[in-house]
Amino acid sequence: MVDRHLTVLTGSPSLAPLLARGALLSPFKRPRPDAGFPRTRLALPGLRVDLARLAAYERVCGFPTGDDALPPTYPHVLGFPLAMRLMSGRDFPLPLLGLVHTSVEITQRRAMTATGEYRITVYVDEVVPHRRGTEAAVVTEVRVADVGRTGGVGAAGDEVVWESRSTYLARHRTDVLPESTASVAAVTSIAEQRAPLPTIAEWQLAGDVGRRYGAVSGDRNPIHLYPLTARLFGFRGAIAHGMWTVARCLAAHGTPAAAVMRADFRAPVPLPGTVTYAAGDGLFELRGADGRTHVTGGVYPLVS
Repeated sequence: MVDRHLTVLTGSPSLAPLLARGALLSPFKRPRPDAGFPRTRLALPGLRVDLARLAAYERVCGFPTGDDALPPTYPHVLGFPLAMRLMSGRDFPLPLLGLVHTSVEITQRRAMTATGEYRITVYVDEVVPHRRGTEAAVVTEVRVADVGRTGGVGAAGDEVVWESRSTYLARHRTDVLPESTASVAAVTSIAEQRAPLPTIAEWQLAGDVGRRYGAVSGDRNPIHLYPLTARLFGFRGAIAHGMWTVARCLAAHGTPAAAVMRADFRAPVPLPGTVTYAAGDGLFELRGADGRTHVTGGVYPLVS
């Protein structure tokens, strides 16, 4: 059966024109939770990793260089151009500029080699209300390329080795939903009842972390680059990328070849700044100098 929503690309989209298109369209978008969203699934077969770019990513995020196994967060970078093509389109209901990454869940079924060949599929899963605006969920799937297969990206028999679900928030005035309020209160209550994780290290974050990560990931959202560009979107100054913070935590924490990794970005991490990395019992978090929790997460065994 032909998937009428599937678009197979012949190459990775160029990010610069997508960022420009998204920036131009952003002022004309009025996000709302009941808006429609693109049903297109973008697929890119025959993808190979640029080893020089990978090494630069590893250095920025704190992973050891030269290992043939990809860092567990790197496939997000590989799929980012496809996600950008979807999120910069006219039919994506949220403005690209100012979008805030609020959570990510990664399922890695086995280690991925840096020299392998992969097929990536990206799609928007849903758009839902959030207590601070409207949130979209974007799913990325990575399959091991089947050299003998000439078509049918994502066809039966392909092995999905990695997948993620990221949520992105467009902040705007909204009515607070009772269910959302109760859910947030419950999560907060659980976090407050848990004993603080033991401190492992203190990290000094330079003001250029956002620009350095943007250079290796392609994510040049203005809120991460300079104080001035961040202030245009309501932030006091530049903030770190959510995916940089979780990558930095996982680089310090370590992950098995097969695992589920989850991170919630609870408060922006200001740049420059000082954060405390804490971890224990498979959990990790980043706390600010004032004790505020910025990121919470965990690494969990993969249950078949």
